[in-house]
Amino acid sequence: MNPIDQLKQEHVVILRMGLDIERRLKSFREQDHVDTAYVDTAIDFIRTYADFCHHGKEEGILFRALEGKELEPPLARLMKDLVLEHDWARATTKRLAEANRAYAEGDTDQLALGLRLLHQIQSFYPGHITKEESRFFNPCLEYFSEHELTAMETEFAEFDRKVIHEKYRRLVETLSEE
Repeated sequence: MNPIDQLKQEHVVILRMGLDIERRLKSFREQDHVDTAYVDTAIDFIRTYADFCHHGKEEGILFRALEGKELEPPLARLMKDLVLEHDWARATTKRLAEANRAYAEGDTDQLALGLRLLHQIQSFYPGHITKEESRFFNPCLEYFSEHELTAMETEFAEFDRKVIHEKYRRLVETLSEE
């Protein structure tokens, strides 16, 4: 499997989670209440799987490798746009976590904000994924030799092996700082 195929498989998982979030959002709106534990789970998924693991491979491995290539200007601009979209998702997820925490602590004014942010995150990924898959990934393959793609696959596998350790190392560091 080439690295692009692995990223596409991860997209399937992200989209499935997005469908569940969409279903839950409908229920939250009907009940005028949010299950904060579920939102925490969604935030954890977005931060760990979608951002740290998936975007981490895109930015830290694929995009880094592409920076050493002479990309056509439209592809270079698209890569910069994708990074900005990843940054937007991180910032929005952070705001969602803050709103969810405040709502869980009794600040009911955060309900509308939390619902809006959760919807924004959920609706962001399908378009973002379509952009990557239809306009970015396949042209990227043309810039790499078979040897480079094989090396990238190996780097992806090594990255994935470290994800769980990094997640919990960060958790312990965060708890120690509090």
